Amino acid sequence: MRAYDREDLQFQLWEVAGLGDLIADSDLDREAVNGILDAADQIARDVFLPIGREIDEQEPQFVDGRAILPDAVKPAVQAFVDAGFISAGFSPEHGGMGLPETVHQAAAFILAASNVSLSGYGMLTVGAGRLIQSFGTQAQKKTYLEPMVEGRFFGTMCLSEPQAGSSLSDITTRADPMDDGRYRITGRKMWISGGDHELSENIVHLVLAKIPGGPPGVKGISLFVVPKFRADGTRNDVTLAGLNHKMGYRATTNCALNFGDGGECLGELLGEPHKGLAYMFQMMNEARIGVGMGATALGQAGYQVALAYARERPQGRAPGAKDPTSKQVAIIDHADVRRLLLAQKSAVEPALALALLCATLVDAERAADPSAGVLLGMLTPVAKSWPSEFCLEANKHAIQVLGGAGYTRDYPVERHYRDNRLNPIHEGTHGIQGMDLLGRKILMDSGAGFSVLAARMRSDIAAGGECAAALAEALTRLEDVTAHLAAQVAETPDRGLANATLYLDMFGHVVMGWMWLRLTQAAQKVAERDGDSDILRGKRQAARYFYARELSRTRGWAEILLRNDQSAFDMQDGWF
Repeated sequence: MRAYDREDLQFQLWEVAGLGDLIADSDLDREAVNGILDAADQIARDVFLPIGREIDEQEPQFVDGRAILPDAVKPAVQAFVDAGFISAGFSPEHGGMGLPETVHQAAAFILAASNVSLSGYGMLTVGAGRLIQSFGTQAQKKTYLEPMVEGRFFGTMCLSEPQAGSSLSDITTRADPMDDGRYRITGRKMWISGGDHELSENIVHLVLAKIPGGPPGVKGISLFVVPKFRADGTRNDVTLAGLNHKMGYRATTNCALNFGDGGECLGELLGEPHKGLAYMFQMMNEARIGVGMGATALGQAGYQVALAYARERPQGRAPGAKDPTSKQVAIIDHADVRRLLLAQKSAVEPALALALLCATLVDAERAADPSAGVLLGMLTPVAKSWPSEFCLEANKHAIQVLGGAGYTRDYPVERHYRDNRLNPIHEGTHGIQGMDLLGRKILMDSGAGFSVLAARMRSDIAAGGECAAALAEALTRLEDVTAHLAAQVAETPDRGLANATLYLDMFGHVVMGWMWLRLTQAAQKVAERDGDSDILRGKRQAARYFYARELSRTRGWAEILLRNDQSAFDMQDGWF
């Protein structure tokens, strides 16, 4: 059994995301793309899936200053590396495969659905490597990037500190200049995914630190390449202080790291001084889209288990059945189980559509389309946060479908939920994403980004379809709320941002309504071209469910947001 729906992925890539047009002028064709996805599928089914329970139950151990992982992890990650799924994300000039980001993300979806904590090492390494590719010197690319593309070195991002999580202006890690152009790094970092392990020859840490005498706050942050082992093979003074024992996502080590505590920790400046946070946003934004894809994949994995179970599990009879000796029906025949399944389907499929749309925008941006970057910037907080909230909700529904069995470790759905619970937290919490959307993205360039998004949505609405009128109404509602809140944020930021998280949810629901419009429009075209089918009927029905049960919620949210309810902001500490 696959942990994802291959037929839906194919439909989304070719009929919704328009992959055929994207690769029309490249060396790729449909057969080659399917071969890449087949390779990911084979690793997923033969390597990642079978060890899921084992590496969840056997947590990484902190032994003599080292992170010790279960034996099954290293060969599984090596299979991923050997198949080229790290090099796939890099340009050929640095030894990569140069795949379109849309294809790369489709493969990432398959692997994350099968074992998200194993695929995390690849996501981190690709993100760190791309930062060096963008801002590194030729020597840094030779020393660090090339081995990362080969999968011999892995990468991390080291931002947070014990006293500074989301508040990066408060970091205290120092970078003192040395006479040879390098820097002596001292400080502590916390919550570092992949921060220590023995899966690769080296770990390349990208560390935010402050050079003494620089500007205060975030304007004084610089970015440094700090390897676990120096180029001459000697050990840098990056030490593992301990491991965080997590609710889920356990095979990705999560570390507290000390820099320069017991010796000399040397780092190299990446790019220019005091521009570190601006550089790091490249990796953070890539990671945020990757987190959303991972959350989507986990929602999809839970849905596949719940659907298979519901079709096989006999329980009870139809409410109108009078004969207690009659044959039991499968639980999928019960209305409430169908509701739970539809709720999952209506969340995971548009979430995948958004993740793939973001990937196509990355490809368009690389092809020098300026509007693609603007639209991608507007969608990134939603692409990260909406799946993290509502595909997690889908995992909750998957447990409910299985009932008591779902609450046990006999089935993977409880693990999917635990793994997914991280996603509203890391790479910028749900609340931080709301503040970024309303407090920054909406206001930038006098609202130009939101105007680009609204125009794109109205273009699809004009193409018609069963969902078009309802989406047009919801978009108008969102425009009214956005204008109202943007004015309040400009006037009194504290009170204007008090409901930023609810605004993010409303914004995300409208975007998902747009995704369902795109999905159903594509389904209609396929039905007219090839004839109707159950998969197409299922998409139309799931869209109806989403519009009736989910998009309708935006009406009530709009009322709260137009009042800019201050009940939470006005609550006092002592009153709790």
